[in-house]
Amino acid sequence: MNKILIIDDEVQIRSLLARMLELEGYEVCQAGDCKTAIKQLEIQLPDVALCDVFLPDGNGVDLVLNIKKIAPNVEVILLTAHGNIPDGVQAIKNGAFDYITKGDDNNKIIPLISRAVEKAKMNVRLEKLEKKVGQMYSFDSILGESKVLKESVSLAQKVSVTDVPVLLTGETGTGKEVFAQAIHYNSKRSKQNFVAVNCSSFSKELLESEMFGHKAGSFTGALKDKKGLFEEANNGTIFLDEIGEMAFELQAKLLRILETGEYIKIGDTKPTRVNVRIIAATNRNLQEEIKAGHFREDLFYRLSVFQVHLPSLRERTGDIRILATAFAKSFSEKLSYAINEMTPAFLEALEQQPWKGNIRELRNVIERSLIVCEGGRLDICDLPLEIQNTHYECSDDSTGSFELAAMERRHIARVLEYTKGNKTEAARLLKIGLTTLYRKIEEYKI
Repeated sequence: MNKILIIDDEVQIRSLLARMLELEGYEVCQAGDCKTAIKQLEIQLPDVALCDVFLPDGNGVDLVLNIKKIAPNVEVILLTAHGNIPDGVQAIKNGAFDYITKGDDNNKIIPLISRAVEKAKMNVRLEKLEKKVGQMYSFDSILGESKVLKESVSLAQKVSVTDVPVLLTGETGTGKEVFAQAIHYNSKRSKQNFVAVNCSSFSKELLESEMFGHKAGSFTGALKDKKGLFEEANNGTIFLDEIGEMAFELQAKLLRILETGEYIKIGDTKPTRVNVRIIAATNRNLQEEIKAGHFREDLFYRLSVFQVHLPSLRERTGDIRILATAFAKSFSEKLSYAINEMTPAFLEALEQQPWKGNIRELRNVIERSLIVCEGGRLDICDLPLEIQNTHYECSDDSTGSFELAAMERRHIARVLEYTKGNKTEAARLLKIGLTTLYRKIEEYKI
């Protein structure tokens, strides 16, 4: 039941309001002064507080500040005397939901309280969501116990509380976006937007439009104004993945943002100001790119105020079992499929892989293995065929007695079952082309 706290020193008014709200199905608690109101607030945890302006031990306008400080999710409606609009306006500035004049009929009070209750409920949901997001993107969510990883995490934690640009380096699949998100969500900008763009996914022209936006009519097909990603990220963080792939001409616009906080949209003449933190990432050696004339040296020094290098899986093989276990747990929950064991042969094969795609590749392999495994036991024969062929023979109770073609047929069939017939997704999981998948479906009559 939704709860309302009435704060008024006049017993008659409190009783009248309480009776009216109880008839509407609300639970009501009361206070006659500021001190009692604060106690009730902590004990009763109301959704909404109806607060009079004039109280024996204080002012209701000031009390709004205290209420929002103690219980930010509680919405406050100020009860003002007739014509006392300045108090109502100040209360809203202090964080009140709204104000209403004493004596207004029920047609105004009840709908206002109803809206305030909905807002209070939304506040609670938002707080839970923010807490969940905070846990999801906390540095504790970055799995691994190796020394090299802990050094990277420690550096990222230190820079997260600052506002300087960050350059993340490391091979493909080492978790650069995960680190960027952790830095953002542990910074003072955490409640603002985190916007990510992969610079290698667009041509020069498209990337310029995506990042900086354009004015209507600035080029063929530009029918209306478009906000760029920098504008979307204003007051928050923008993550520029694969910065080494950015066209040389666009690097000058990025440098201007770092130096002045301004840029010019395509087709515009006036600069747009933004306040944004930039986190960039690359798998290239940017100093080599500078020597080759592909990357601006001045931009490199602006971006690399603080560098964090992310180790490859080959540098942290001791973390592979930790990651494999976590991925298996995550995918088994998604599939409602219990995994009771990962055999020593399965884990040893994982630890001996070169993992050129690093964590991303390991994650995909665990997902595919879990799809085809049987009996809640991940064995080497559940691994992709290219890994099986590199390592061991299957154990006696697995599919080792099958012909290679039969194993492949079973593997493809299980993946198609998992993707509910989505062949594009199945081809991604199998790491084969869509044309190859269609050919094998026809060949094996799946």
